Amino acid sequence: MLRRVLLAVFLILLATAARAADPLIVISIDGFRADYLDRGVTPALATLAREGVRAAMRPSFPALTYPNHYTLVTGLRPDQHGVVDNEMWDETIGQRFTMSARTAEDPRWWEGAKPLWTSAEEQKTGTAVAGWPGSEKYLFGRRPRYLDPWREGRTAGETVAVILNWLDLPAAFRPSLLLGYAAEIDHDGHLFGPDSPEMTAALGKLDAAIAALAAGLKARGLYDRVNLVLVSDHGMTATPPGQYTVIDRLVPPSLGMVRSSGSGAGIEPLPGREAEVAALLLKQHPHFTCWRKGEMPPRLRYGSHARVPPFYCQNQPGWRFRTARQVADGARENPGNHGFDSGHPHMQALFLARGPAFRRNVRLAPFDNVDVYPLLAHLAGVRPEPNEGRLSTFRPSLK
Repeated sequence: MLRRVLLAVFLILLATAARAADPLIVISIDGFRADYLDRGVTPALATLAREGVRAAMRPSFPALTYPNHYTLVTGLRPDQHGVVDNEMWDETIGQRFTMSARTAEDPRWWEGAKPLWTSAEEQKTGTAVAGWPGSEKYLFGRRPRYLDPWREGRTAGETVAVILNWLDLPAAFRPSLLLGYAAEIDHDGHLFGPDSPEMTAALGKLDAAIAALAAGLKARGLYDRVNLVLVSDHGMTATPPGQYTVIDRLVPPSLGMVRSSGSGAGIEPLPGREAEVAALLLKQHPHFTCWRKGEMPPRLRYGSHARVPPFYCQNQPGWRFRTARQVADGARENPGNHGFDSGHPHMQALFLARGPAFRRNVRLAPFDNVDVYPLLAHLAGVRPEPNEGRLSTFRPSLK
């Protein structure tokens, strides 16, 4: 009799553990503009939208990859968490940060805020991360329990396969918070432009990967037990050839250093040359506007962090900054770009969510992407760190 009771208790505990392990899956589709969903070439994504929640999401300024990916998992804007650009200089670290440099692996770049996976691990929630920017470092002494590092050329289909493999782990070992990253849409948006036939083809391939994820969840009996959240970091807009300013001819090296360049540019004057740089930048320009870092428009919520250079210039959508070396070397002019004013419609990012926590066929008004973090913490059962987001944004969509 006692053996039967113990067996029954064991089975109840096992079932409870399996239920507790039902995961939250978050996938970032880099560069997926919110209105791509209306092009009629993504039926799997459209199904998720009908079965759940859809919204356009305003990225934080600047509308770039690394700053916004860290915002999504911290609930803080770049000016607060410290990943203020895809290219940065930090006097204390004494190194330059770029997306491809080994120096980006220094945890000091990232430890201005604690990401969701670190909080989850501290709170004994198993995490698994595939390629999400910042996830490969030991931050605050921890790293995701399961990690599939980012690598050049990995497809969305491969990311989905990694996630499904993690879901095949026994319930006691299966992570309950999974994050994945897909880069093709951003890559092809830069390379071919957001309105190109190549982009249409890329959207179709991405949708096939999402369809494979849905099929894999159904095959595992998880489709109606998993909360799935799809986001992007920013949108994309066309940048026609020849529409650029050579930033280091405007501010020559004898006067200052260009710390970042692209849709926006950060400039640091050499000692004693600030007045000369200000005279060059703080005047009317035909295609861009420059500010001192402490005088940027309040709506941008940018310009107080030490890593923001003393001057920042922002292009109108469609224009960009290039360096004299890029021009001399004949570097390619990408027909698509991002990093422009976060309020521009073409910068708006995707938000889709489906699962037992969400109502069906809800379309939310556009919101700031800092709001995603408290939602993810809520869904994952993780106590959030202090953040700038609002869970109340999702009240109309949550059951």
